Amino acid sequence: MDRLRAFEVFVTVVAKQSFTRAAEALNTSPANVTRYVKDLESHLGARLLNRSPRKLSLTEAGKALYERGKIIVDEVAEVEALTSSSTVVPRGRLRINAPLSFGIRHLAPLWPRFMEKYPEIDLDVDLIDRVIDIVEEGYDMTVRVSRSGSASIVARKLATSRHIVCASPAYVLRHGRPDSPADLKKHICIGYSYAPHAEEWRFTDDRGKTHDVKISIGMQSNNCDTVRAAALAGQGIILQPTFMIGDDVRKGRLEPLLAGYRLPDAEVLAVYPTGRHLSAKVRVMVDFLVDAFKGIPPWDRQASSKEPAEVDLIRA
Repeated sequence: MDRLRAFEVFVTVVAKQSFTRAAEALNTSPANVTRYVKDLESHLGARLLNRSPRKLSLTEAGKALYERGKIIVDEVAEVEALTSSSTVVPRGRLRINAPLSFGIRHLAPLWPRFMEKYPEIDLDVDLIDRVIDIVEEGYDMTVRVSRSGSASIVARKLATSRHIVCASPAYVLRHGRPDSPADLKKHICIGYSYAPHAEEWRFTDDRGKTHDVKISIGMQSNNCDTVRAAALAGQGIILQPTFMIGDDVRKGRLEPLLAGYRLPDAEVLAVYPTGRHLSAKVRVMVDFLVDAFKGIPPWDRQASSKEPAEVDLIRA
């Protein structure tokens, strides 16, 4: 048995979730694909795939082999490209994870341009708000909005994520405007449940003094769009990144509050695992995103000098 070919076949079956589609991608027959997978299972003495008429799923042994086998197959492809060309052509499946709301607003518009530039890379993008384990869950990289790093990852900064507290004009008219962080205790706040300290907001005043406030949560959600929608409907005060509500503030749909106080910034990061060679496809994606977000992030830029009475979020 050609073990390298067997790894390639197995990895393709998992990626395509089909023996037939894997055969098409590899320019071979479904029977050959089935034979390679069976021979590999026989050689290893372990079942790798659970098969049903509707779905393929990995066993524990299959999951472990897929994570390692994918790395081997990708690196062999790069070595082959390197020996046949002066430059490595980025190719293959690139599995990316990103936060849901950020991914829809600020990454989805970029993918067509990336795909046109790198036609041999197949994008597989999952949008999930929870923090994933890149290695355990089989991702090549993730885009993360984070205030803390990890020993198991390497990251390049894409942009700064500024946060502001705001509410709709209707809410401010009904309930008034807080003058200090302590005043938030008398207001209804809408929390984001994935935030590190969802029920306690930390502010820093102009003198550098910190103010930690235990807020009264009238509603919370694990999705930023839900939090934003509740604030737009006048249901409470929110603490959100400007990449979510920057346009709402510029257009006056939400009003910034507590202008004399700052909230901790976060960083938008391109994250990938440590301890392994950085593949060409990951490298070009990271470089692409760094270039796309260079300078002032798009969500903090004033929309247009022709549009009067808009809030410049750099100074808000």
